[in-house]
Amino acid sequence: MMLSSKKSIIFVFIMRYYKVSSFIQRYFYRYLWRMNPSENAIYLTFDDGPNDVVTAQALNILKEKNIHATFFCVGENIQKYPTIVERIVSEGHSIGNHTHNHIKGWNYPSEKYLTNIALAQESIAPFSNTNLFRPPYGRISKKQGSALIKLGYKIVMWDILSYDYDKHIHIEDCIKNISKKTRNGSIIVFHDSLKAQTQMLQILPVYIENMIQRGFKFKTLPQ
Repeated sequence: MMLSSKKSIIFVFIMRYYKVSSFIQRYFYRYLWRMNPSENAIYLTFDDGPNDVVTAQALNILKEKNIHATFFCVGENIQKYPTIVERIVSEGHSIGNHTHNHIKGWNYPSEKYLTNIALAQESIAPFSNTNLFRPPYGRISKKQGSALIKLGYKIVMWDILSYDYDKHIHIEDCIKNISKKTRNGSIIVFHDSLKAQTQMLQILPVYIENMIQRGFKFKTLPQ
């Protein structure tokens, strides 16, 4: 398959493996890929929610394990499920912006993309003054990223991608791979979406237990 642009090549490198290469992380050094490598702590994150089914179940698991995470929320979902957002915050988790309609930055002019993010931020404002932002699918142009950073946003990518949305990956293989590749400061992506529900709810508690046994602390991303 021919790749038409540099950004397409980069995206393949980012998305093809559970763990993002150190080269990619250094190349896009203005984005946050990993936290302090000297601290025995990891950072669970959830994308695409909230909703009153999967997010609630994820929160139950986190509460049972007494750990906290960061939820990158879609603005229109916040408007649909404000009580779930209230629960996220009240139980000590952090929130980030994931656009208002879960849109791909590459498909939109910068002005429209930034407007969509601002709309999501309005929905988040009653619950949090977060400056965290994660682009859906990891697809964001250099111009869009630069504009967001100038506006004070912290663009959060990831060190480990769980692939909990991919039903073609065996759950046991997924758990094995992400557990093996997790390291100090890893930012790990799960999804509290209906698409990922079945996989995520089986992977998450086992992964958490594996990391507890390895002595990792779980932290929320600083806002």
